[in-house]
Amino acid sequence: MKIIERNYLKELIDVIGTPDIKVITGVRRSGKSKLLEMFRNYIKENIKNVNIININFNLVKFDKLRDYLSLNNYIESNYMEGKRNFVLIDEVQMCKEFERTINSLHAEEKYDIYITGSNAFLLSSDLATLFTGRTYELQIYPFSFKEYLTYFKNNNIEEAFDKYVFEGGLSGSYEYDDIKKRYNYINDVYNALIVRDIRQKYKIQNIGLMDSLTEFMMDNISNLTSYRNIANKLNENNINANDKTIASYINYLCDAFAFYKVRRYDIQGKKYLSSIDKYYLVDQSFKFAKLGTKNINYGRVYENIVAMELLRRGYEIYVGTLYNKEVDFVAMKRNEKLYIQVSDDISYDKTLKREVEPLLQIKDAYPKVIIARTKHEDYQYEGIQIYDIANWLAN
Repeated sequence: MKIIERNYLKELIDVIGTPDIKVITGVRRSGKSKLLEMFRNYIKENIKNVNIININFNLVKFDKLRDYLSLNNYIESNYMEGKRNFVLIDEVQMCKEFERTINSLHAEEKYDIYITGSNAFLLSSDLATLFTGRTYELQIYPFSFKEYLTYFKNNNIEEAFDKYVFEGGLSGSYEYDDIKKRYNYINDVYNALIVRDIRQKYKIQNIGLMDSLTEFMMDNISNLTSYRNIANKLNENNINANDKTIASYINYLCDAFAFYKVRRYDIQGKKYLSSIDKYYLVDQSFKFAKLGTKNINYGRVYENIVAMELLRRGYEIYVGTLYNKEVDFVAMKRNEKLYIQVSDDISYDKTLKREVEPLLQIKDAYPKVIIARTKHEDYQYEGIQIYDIANWLAN
């Protein structure tokens, strides 16, 4: 399989030697194992006097280490005095009570520890509970459009973007030679995510409800909604659901990095709002693999792509509300703030006016941006910066 270097490698390199337990998280098939492999190669080639204790629980030869005592004894027996000892464990959740070993090794202060795990078994919300020591979480995502361009060495941004919209960022699917086979692969990944991981962890019995819920959420990406509204819609389609169960299932999906919840933010009152939120899919290709490609709302798909790109770039994102109007994203990072509208086509005056109107009503001086499929160079309209979505993603 072809491998490209991703920015995540530099982030791992930057935390070498820190006392934290480094935990790599992310949705299935986003590249956690490949990242750990590339990191191991970097250590071998660039750090002197090193000892790497590498365990990959995907391999049968490590089956004998699937209890915490065996894992601990194996690592301790491979420790080398006088060397820098790195511990790299892939799919750590396959070892029963792995956290006992990791915490013990961390307490000894003689190992630099890096682990990955299945997205449903090594959750961001669980890290503080699992590990008594400090953790550094590196969350990785499927390929960005920029990485997609690098992978295929495609300099035709317009053509590549049209393909990326449908093919998405699950690089494992790129090994297949047509879109149907790629969607089969993507669908299998998602089914494993739900049926195997989430069902196994939370002992879910009603798989039919979970499947109907995920299809509903995929079909309604970028729509404001609530647990009660979703339950009502499913009940209208003769699918028995209540808002409490829906809330639990959605939290499971978000914890497993399948969907990302985005809360509302009152721009005028500068406060966060609750009860009605938006949900974005970790990769738009899941929607097409699961539901097909008919009757596509490109505006919603583009909004999903922009949401995930903002998260990749380290922003916290919110849905902005102002005088009963909506701003697609309020993106914040430290002292930086952006107001962003996303659209399919703003070539018509009516559409452009609809997109700029909420932005022009915002009185502060933070940048206002429209990201759309303009197929033109960047330009400004009444102080609002307008980007073509393919160019914005590529740069």
